[in-house]
Amino acid sequence: QVQLVESGGGLVQAGGSLRLSCAASGRTFSNYAMGWFRQAPGKEREFVAAISWRGSNTYYMDSVKGRFTISRDNAKNTVYLQMNSLKPEDTAVYYCAADQCRSYCYYDVSGAYDYWGQGTQVTVSS
Repeated sequence: QVQLVESGGGLVQAGGSLRLSCAASGRTFSNYAMGWFRQAPGKEREFVAAISWRGSNTYYMDSVKGRFTISRDNAKNTVYLQMNSLKPEDTAVYYCAADQCRSYCYYDVSGAYDYWGQGTQVTVSS
């Protein structure tokens, strides 16, 4: 079992920044690829960003490329999502997730992830 706890969400004006954190406990954090997903009201959960277990590879949805940065600190069992130049359309509940990648890492597929956090609300005002 892996327990994930997100933090860092809040209310910010358009153009502002937030840094989300996801602290992991339980099994060896460095064995898991990590991802961030988000879900806005009335919409399906969507992939935002992911990072490989060593942190050497990162992946982003097109609309956040150049604005968001995912990173991880395996010594601290934490993954981060730095969000800059925020837009009102970024408003959503953000979830972190851990993927054991048994045979392959499907980074942008929510169903591939084994463990999820409870989510943190990000609200961007115009």
